[in-house]
Amino acid sequence: MGFKIENTAKKANSKSNEGFDIDAILKKEITFLGSSFSSKLKEDFYTELSILLKAGIALREALELLKKAQKKKHNEEMLTAIVIDIVAGNSFSEALKKHKSFTEYEYYSLKIGEETGTLARVCEQLGGFFGRKNEQQRNLVGALTYPIIILSTAVLVVVFMLQFVVPMFQDIFKQQKVELPIITKIIIDFSEFIKNYNGLLLLLVVGMFLANMFLKKNIKYKKIKDNVLLKLPYIGKFVKAVYLSQFTQAVTLLTSSKVPVVNSIQLVKQMISFYPIQIALSAVENQLLKGDSLSDSLAKHKLFDDKMIAMVKVAEETNQTEFIFERLNTQYNTQVSQQSKNLSTIIEPLIIVFVGFFVGVILVAMYLPMFKLSSVLG
Repeated sequence: MGFKIENTAKKANSKSNEGFDIDAILKKEITFLGSSFSSKLKEDFYTELSILLKAGIALREALELLKKAQKKKHNEEMLTAIVIDIVAGNSFSEALKKHKSFTEYEYYSLKIGEETGTLARVCEQLGGFFGRKNEQQRNLVGALTYPIIILSTAVLVVVFMLQFVVPMFQDIFKQQKVELPIITKIIIDFSEFIKNYNGLLLLLVVGMFLANMFLKKNIKYKKIKDNVLLKLPYIGKFVKAVYLSQFTQAVTLLTSSKVPVVNSIQLVKQMISFYPIQIALSAVENQLLKGDSLSDSLAKHKLFDDKMIAMVKVAEETNQTEFIFERLNTQYNTQVSQQSKNLSTIIEPLIIVFVGFFVGVILVAMYLPMFKLSSVLG
């Protein structure tokens, strides 16, 4: 049984005409700091709900059980409100949609499950979806935590040397009136700059952090930031693999519920926040509406690699879309896991070399005049 979202789209358009901006409710599939119903909670929620439904427990009773297991009062109240809406005659998907913690992607997935009688299976797939997302985040955090600690420590060491050690040598050089080499003059000037403008530099760093928080939804800012990120050596390939993994995972879930390809692309485009993929999927959607195949539409964008295009072409010829995208998702997950480990392995020695270079330059710059001083005193 196929699923169509035309009626839902009409409702959304009618709300939009009344002054409601549909774009305001298109949120990311994973919410970060400040979300009370996090990705980890969603993984547990959907997995446990699917188990209860498969065991023959009614949806209302299953939600009541899950509500009691919530540690945060806000989450318990939210599930209570969902249960009340279900008792009032609303569907689970409609009741869930009223809460900002859940996304359009989850709403449509659950609506598909309700209309096709596969709600338990869809909940299981959503649990797996968020589970793999959490694993990707853990891999990324694990890969970057140690290098970031090393880099932060190294920056503090360099700043300490510039602000306290270099001025000590500078006073000695002034007293002895030693002629300074160019490299020493540069380091001393840099030290004075750090000493005079350290507060301003700190404000600049904090300002950049806050600007990123406030501008992260700005289209122009996202375009510049994501395109730059994609072009970074090695990191760009890793980020690309992460989002291709999300893409294939989402398409697998939707195609398993018999959602048409065009509608699948529409939904995936809404839930992935990476600008290059959003633009590419918009173009793919237009090509599909013109009658092109999915493989031909994907082939027009460098973001999608030859492996994916070849596999999608096979899927179209053999009518095995769900299986092929599931295999692709497995491959990209493995690639992300391997690259996250390699990322840590590569970054650590680079940071050590970077720090060693700067510390070495500072030491050489300070000791060169000392050799001249010793010859003069001798």
